[in-house]
Amino acid sequence: MSGSLREDIRKVVVRPVISEKAFQLAQLHNQYTFEVLQDAHKIQIRQAVEDIFDVTVTDVRIVKVQSKPKRRGYTRGRRPGFKKAIVELRPEDRIELFEGV
Repeated sequence: MSGSLREDIRKVVVRPVISEKAFQLAQLHNQYTFEVLQDAHKIQIRQAVEDIFDVTVTDVRIVKVQSKPKRRGYTRGRRPGFKKAIVELRPEDRIELFEGV
């Protein structure tokens, strides 16, 4: 049963957020940004990041990104909103996401 729980907790982290701000946070403050499931909470996010990347998490912050209206010509729509987590690690830990990019 512990194997299935481990797989479920890994699904909490959807993908890393790739942006200038995310790169700056990683370099300067050892904070990494991930898109997470809408119903995920801080404890689940902490466990998932520690399990996936084998690091120690010191702090988790959650931000709900609201959906944005978009338009192309006559067609109107909305970009989907999502939940993102900013995870801070111990000073000696690193996540090698985009080295050399």
